[in-house]
Amino acid sequence: MKIVFYVSLAVVLHLSSCRLFAQPMAGSPNEAATSTGDSAKPVERLFIDVHHLGAGKVTAAAVAKAHARDLAVEGKYGVHFLQYWVDEAGGNVYCLSATADSNAIRQTHAEAHGLLPDEIYAVTDGTPAPANGGKNFYLDVHEFSTPVSPRDVAAAHQKDLAVEDKRGVNFINYWVSGNLVVCLSQAPDSNAVIETHREAHGLLPSRVIKVTPGGN
Repeated sequence: MKIVFYVSLAVVLHLSSCRLFAQPMAGSPNEAATSTGDSAKPVERLFIDVHHLGAGKVTAAAVAKAHARDLAVEGKYGVHFLQYWVDEAGGNVYCLSATADSNAIRQTHAEAHGLLPDEIYAVTDGTPAPANGGKNFYLDVHEFSTPVSPRDVAAAHQKDLAVEDKRGVNFINYWVSGNLVVCLSQAPDSNAVIETHREAHGLLPSRVIKVTPGGN
């Protein structure tokens, strides 16, 4: 997994009935994190917010415009939108941002374009790798029966990296939230992503989503 959801995302829509994650993240998504030494100084965390808009109702061009509106007002709410991924086929948008309070993400989207996320997840990321040209982007989602640790995911990711070249896959990053792992990669097709995971560690994704990337 280079991050093998190896998604974020700042956007415009209200995506389809299919959810990125089957269950909410542990802990309150609206609770601001603070440093232990100074309660007045909030600590930024990474979040992925997901918009389900419906198949045929999302275009990369429309999301790019909505993202620009987010960037215009994000500083007002202490949010830094980093990346987003558009699933045009499924009508979903996945946004990655950094902020101390997930409610600030909703406030930013509300002022920017009024398109509020259906879900927000606090995530832990891996070590990113650069993208390369000429390949499709995919988000693959792993759902486990129990929470997984970032350390275990990092170990599995290293196994992916060891064999990714065999099928022309480039794992870029991953994000962990409870029992969920979302991986971002480039590959010739979705089967190359699945078979790389199969050879590396046998942990297969529940779904692989072709996406168009965007962001800063």
